[in-house]
Amino acid sequence: MIHKSPDNAIPTVGRSSDALRGLRNAVPIMIGFVPFALVLGAQASAKGFTLAEVPLLTGLNFAGGSEFAAIGLWTSPPHLLLLVGVTLLVNSRHVLMGAALAPYLRRFSRHRALVMLAFMCDETWALALADAKKRKTVGIEPALSLGYYAGVSAGLYLTWVIFTGLGAALGPILGDVTRYGFDMAFPAVFLVLLRGMWAGFRRSRPWLVSLVVAGLTYLLIPGAWYVPAGALSGIVSAWVWARA
Repeated sequence: MIHKSPDNAIPTVGRSSDALRGLRNAVPIMIGFVPFALVLGAQASAKGFTLAEVPLLTGLNFAGGSEFAAIGLWTSPPHLLLLVGVTLLVNSRHVLMGAALAPYLRRFSRHRALVMLAFMCDETWALALADAKKRKTVGIEPALSLGYYAGVSAGLYLTWVIFTGLGAALGPILGDVTRYGFDMAFPAVFLVLLRGMWAGFRRSRPWLVSLVVAGLTYLLIPGAWYVPAGALSGIVSAWVWARA
């Protein structure tokens, strides 16, 4: 039987149709991925990464924020402990994101849930969680559609890996691609995601704390300390307000 929400926004007729729906919903973000994937690929190429190493990096560590941080801090030879530490801090938000998805993942086997989480990025998480909440509201079970999640994940993952590789190939030709303003695409996508998750000022106060602390740290302390400072201050403030 075909189930539809009242506004016909989330029809479900099987895993393949949900996958196509997820892919369609991911298209605007896939387009947004292109410019900053090119920027990352070009920056990695400038740091000495080969054409094969760039898609290997972005494919194994599917998390753009930590990849930008790692490339920015890359030296020859690289400071591995620093890179690992910054990557863990930048990606620490995935712990909370995974916890938010956990109630919807219980119906899946542990193996399948771990594979789904391996392909989770901010945009996949936001789209999948929003879709699961809509489906749950109108009584569609299971709330989290594996097909929808797979469609979103495949579109975003392939776009990211392909265009970071293309950026590495074109980097020597284009030179500094940030002069074209491509680097603004990365914060722009996050601002759109934050707008979609806005739930009022009270619940968004940790965002403000993280922003202010990261900004002040960036201005006052040399190096990449603004990354852990912003992440930790946001987590601590969220914990404090949750207990208040």
